[in-house]
Parts: sequence; C-alpha cells; structure tokens
Amino acid sequence: MDLNFNINEDHNKLLTAQLRKKLTRVHKGGGDERIAKLHAAGKMSARERIDYLFDQPKKAIEIGAFAGEGMYEEQGGCPSGGVVVKIGFIKGKQCMVVANDATVKAGAWFPITAKKNLRAQEIAMENKLPIIYLVDSAGVFLPMQDEIFPDKEHFGRIFRNNAIMSSMGITQIAAVMGSCVAGGAYLPIMSDESIIVDKTGSIFLAGSYLVKAAIGELIENEKLGGATTHTEISGVCDYKAKDDQDALNTIINIVDKIGDSERAGFNRVDPLQPKDPISKVFGLLPKERSAQYDMKQIIRCMVDNSEMQEYKANYGKTLICAYARIDGWAVGIVANQRKVMKNAKGEMQFGGVIYSDSADKATRFISNCNQKKIPLVFLQDVTGFMVGSKSEHGGIIKDGAKMVNAVSNSVVPKFTVIIGNSYGAGNYAMCGKAYDPRLIVAWPSAELAVMGGEQAAKVLMQIETATLKKQGQKITKQKENEILQTITQRYREQVSPYYAASRLWTDAIIDPKDTRHWISMGIKAANQAPIDKPFNLGVIQV
Repeated sequence: MDLNFNINEDHNKLLTAQLRKKLTRVHKGGGDERIAKLHAAGKMSARERIDYLFDQPKKAIEIGAFAGEGMYEEQGGCPSGGVVVKIGFIKGKQCMVVANDATVKAGAWFPITAKKNLRAQEIAMENKLPIIYLVDSAGVFLPMQDEIFPDKEHFGRIFRNNAIMSSMGITQIAAVMGSCVAGGAYLPIMSDESIIVDKTGSIFLAGSYLVKAAIGELIENEKLGGATTHTEISGVCDYKAKDDQDALNTIINIVDKIGDSERAGFNRVDPLQPKDPISKVFGLLPKERSAQYDMKQIIRCMVDNSEMQEYKANYGKTLICAYARIDGWAVGIVANQRKVMKNAKGEMQFGGVIYSDSADKATRFISNCNQKKIPLVFLQDVTGFMVGSKSEHGGIIKDGAKMVNAVSNSVVPKFTVIIGNSYGAGNYAMCGKAYDPRLIVAWPSAELAVMGGEQAAKVLMQIETATLKKQGQKITKQKENEILQTITQRYREQVSPYYAASRLWTDAIIDPKDTRHWISMGIKAANQAPIDKPFNLGVIQV
C-alpha cells in the first residue's frame, strides 16, 4: 500500500472511531442516573425494551440516532429526539419498533420527536412493516407546543397515519409502559392491539390535577386511567401485563402469529462476500475532499464477489451505472465517479460533476432498472452539475431535468449512501432526502450543503463585506480575514454529517463496513411491499 492509502486509512478510521464514541454517548439517553431510576422503579430503558423484542439485537438498524444532536441546548438537550427507532426481526418477521425514552424529559415530545416518529411511520407504510409502539411519554413539551401541535407534519399527523396504516392492513401494536397522556392517548387505541403494564402504565386525556381544575373531581391517576381501569372497566386496552417483560412477551407472541405478506419479488441469490474487503474503503477514500479517486474501487468493496456489469462504460464517464449484487440482492448502482478523465471528444471532464452525457446515461439506466424491477442504490460524492456557457448551450438543464424526472418517478425502491460531497442540485439528482429514498445514510466522511464550504464562505464573505461598506464601515484585510474565518466555521458546522443527521436529513451516520447490511435490510423491508403502479416519466424534453 502507498503512503496516501495509509494517510487516508488513518483519517477515515479516526472519523469512524469518533462516530462510535458519539453513538456511545447518545445511547445513554438522559444519562446513567436516570436509567438507574427507571430500573429502581422496575422498568427497562427504551433500548433495553427494544433489544428484548429482537431475535438478534445487534443486527438491528437504528433510524435517527443523532436526531436532535446539538439542538434544544437551552432546554437541556434531546438525545435521539427522545425516542428510539429501530428495524429488526421478531420471531423472524421484520418489524419497526418505536420506543419513547423516558430518561429524556420524561419522554416528552420536542419538534424533532414528532418528525422522527413520522419518519418511522413513513418507512413502515412504504415497506408495509408491522410497527410496534412502546409508549412512555409525558406528552408534548409545552414550552415548544407551537412547533409541535397544529401543522401538517406535527403531532396530529401521527394519529392520521395510524388510521391510514390500519386501512392498509399494516399491523400496529402498542404497549403502554409509562405515561400516555392528552392527545397521545389516542395512539395505543388507534393501534390494532394494545397492552398496558400494571401500576406503571396509564392512559388519560387529562391527569388528576387537570381533572380537578376542570371539573372539580378528586381521583387518583391509577383509578382514572391505570391498567385495571382500562382492561376491566373502559375496555380501552386488550392485555394487562404485570411488568415490562410480560408486556414485551405478549408483543412477541402476537407478532409470532402474523401471516406472511405478498412479496415484491426482487431478485436474490445466495450472497457472496466481496473479494476486496469492505475495510479497504478506509484507504481508498481520500482525506482531501477535492482529491481524485476511482469510485469503481469503492463499489468493488461493497458488491458480492466484487463483480459488477457496467452500463455504457465509455459514455458519460462521470457517472457509473452498473448492475451488481449486494448480500445476494440484485441492485442497480448509480455512483459519482471522482476521477478527472477525457470524454469521447478528448475533452477533460471533472470528477464528481454531472455532465449532460452522464445525466442522459443515468436516466436511461434508471428506466431500465424500473422495467426490470431492480432496486436502485445511489452512491453520492457529487459537487453538482457542470456550469458554463458550453454546458448551458448543450442543454445541461434539460438533461439534468430528465435525470431528476427519472429519479422522482422511479417506482422501485431507492437507497442512498452519501460517501463524500453532496452539494447543490447534485444532491437532488442523486436521490437526496427530497426524492423519497427508502433509506438514506451517510458515512462519517460526508458533507451536505448547497455548495462546498470554501466557495460558500467566500461568497458569503463578499456579501457581508459589501453590506458593511454600504453602512460606511472600513474593511481592512485583517477584518476581512476575521469575517471569513467566522463564516467558514459556521458553514463547516452546517455541512457536517452530524448537523444533517440531527435534523433527519439522513436516517443515520454509519460505519462504512455496515453499508452492505443497511442496504440488505432495506431491500428485505421493501420486498414486503409489492409495486402497485407503473413507471412513467411523464413529459420530458428529449
């Protein structure tokens, strides 16, 4: 191995080690002390409950672990958005589990909590996954109620989705293992079946204090909405559990009886490990964001037997389109090539940039994958579309629009991995979050922004200095450098993969070695939802 490989490997392994360290902290939720209080009350933590349900907890994938990261600091923070969301197998059946984390503000709902719950429901609906709610929440975080309560993508959308999923035949099971108050009380009742834990679970529209204030009635919470009340008097819940473990065993028994669903029929054979080990990507991916590398080498580390069938290999070379297998599943890969190379006319093309011929190739390849019912995997390291008079006169906007059209109208499941840069319209064309990938994940090396940090900082600096000059201020070279440093630091924070993950622009930041597993789990989920509409590009300019 050469020196650059070793430098790259050290850099990327350090980024991955930092990821593991951050995850260790996030996984503690509100901290060891609050977890200990749960245990003292005879309760399990949210993560312990989920692990108990899954056949193989370590093989589950977690959605939105970094939701809320760096947000709500004035309110004490909100690790993982106060809710843990994982996809795994219960008695061999793939399920989505959503568990309130009572160690974070008693499981109260922040704005990001609602967004994360809606993302979990979206994934369940797209893939027809059974969804299990482990409820332990104090309800809406009242100081921020105006950002949670009334809008289309706020708290109430959860119950609308409950109703829609029920009509779709998607199994929903709720276990009330703590508080379940106010509007949140509708969630377990809008599920197909509900369980409530004796003495620790409670459901009511208004607690005892509010009842007294509203109508003057004196009643204890347990009599108002405890397990006995709701399984023997109101009939609101279906099962009364003696403790957390009993409730979870009830869920396992119910899931064990669910029948198989119709399959989409995606092609799969016995999986093979890559000949080039996935760990090799640490040395292949450059430390410098602008450096060239061969994306084909990265792909060979990810696909079965390191084999791929490249489509139009000598045309539109800044995009790689190839058929391959990942964990046995047939996939169509669309990846940004980061090498500078010549096209058929002998003209130099920059790696990571989408040209007209590349966009045209990708459009046709995506259409082919839809015709053949092959899931799509997008590997992003893109700086955007080519600019300049030559590209504009050549119709780059038209060709880019065709590619965006194909991505938008694709009916096969799409999966996106952000490996490096994800800038501007390149993010859109390569199936960014706005284009409904079933899962979208980032490596620790990823950056998401409207443009690269250096270019953006210079543009913003020019705007700011011009504004200050209009105000009569004299801008020295030193002052200009100070402004540039301030803007660069702020922008660097905003392009971080953690900034994106905290806002759920991505579903997770993952160790590159886990990429095959994430894609395989995603296709397994998608295979439970047959494609029910034809692929149609609509109107495009040829």
